[in-house]
Amino acid sequence: MKLLELYILRRVGQMFLTALLPVLAIIWTTQVLARINLVTDSGQSVGSFMKLATLILPTIIPAVLPFALVIGITQALTAMNNDSELAVIDAAGAPRRTITRPLLLFAAALSVFSFLMANFVEPKLRVGTREMIAAAYADLLSTVIEEKNFRRIEDGLYVQISERLSGRVLRGLFVADSRDPAYSLIYYAREGAVDESGTALVMKDGEVQRKTAEGEVSIVRFDSYSFDLSDLSQTRSQARLHAIDRDLSFLLNPDPDDPDVQKNGGEYRSELHRRMSTWAMPLVFALISLVICGNARSHREARLHPMASSLAIALGLYWLSNYTVKLAEGDAVYVPLVYAVPLIGGGLSAFLLFSGRQLRLPRVIRHAGARLWSAMSGYFPRRESSGKGSAP
Repeated sequence: MKLLELYILRRVGQMFLTALLPVLAIIWTTQVLARINLVTDSGQSVGSFMKLATLILPTIIPAVLPFALVIGITQALTAMNNDSELAVIDAAGAPRRTITRPLLLFAAALSVFSFLMANFVEPKLRVGTREMIAAAYADLLSTVIEEKNFRRIEDGLYVQISERLSGRVLRGLFVADSRDPAYSLIYYAREGAVDESGTALVMKDGEVQRKTAEGEVSIVRFDSYSFDLSDLSQTRSQARLHAIDRDLSFLLNPDPDDPDVQKNGGEYRSELHRRMSTWAMPLVFALISLVICGNARSHREARLHPMASSLAIALGLYWLSNYTVKLAEGDAVYVPLVYAVPLIGGGLSAFLLFSGRQLRLPRVIRHAGARLWSAMSGYFPRRESSGKGSAP
């Protein structure tokens, strides 16, 4: 790679990192704060929370990369145009590939990186995150670690403790169980403990109140009572995996006996085609950015800022891609549209770029904008001159 190409790549790379890191930090913070209940509800340590945050970070990189690349290319090339560097490169007789070659190679490398992240790294991290959360909530004792507060274990089951002692001993137990629509149960015990296996809550010296749907109430006192937690512990300790958590091999050949595949087969189809199409977005967005700001332009030319134009087109293309993925989830007939969006967007941009044509607004809109600008620029000087004439 030539010295000039390395210079352009270095400037774009610097702006790319400048745009990527702050946006990545903001999105990462919002994703992590949404899971702060892992600490507040289950009593996990700060170290476990930081491990969870580390697992979340790589999963958001593929979505941010294409837009950071758009900002990096447009901002760097716009600055070079304002400093007349692009004009000097053209005047020196350098071919156009001097600008496009390093940036397209960089975009292609980011596309390959996105493909590997989305199909191999991200699914494993998502599974690890779900397994960590499931393990944190599997133990009933850790779920109700906050004393003197009601804690919902699942729909219809609430637990409160007055005091938690050492040796897995709980004091002042209150359990409200309304999971069965035929009747509701309320347990109160002076003392209790969760057994070592976590499958039973043994309560001592208490009473249970049973109320039927017809309003009949019965109260039974007990010296010892075992509350079954086996089904609850088993379901809470198992991570539920969805289409977005699966790796590429599973999406290519889903297990027909998997309950989630049977229930949401369309999600697995759309997720597969989403991963096989969106990985090329960095390359497509780079082509769009080069079409808009890859040429030297006069400072007197009135136009929208290249970054705004590129981001607007990129956001529209990204939204259209997600929309077609959603359509493919409902019906397989829309699957070709998932691939048509990046292919048409990238193909049209490549044609404009390598044919030397520029992306322009329609003539009607350009003329209307020019007339509006002339009217406004002619209006303000008249206001200024009239003000000067009326001054004493």
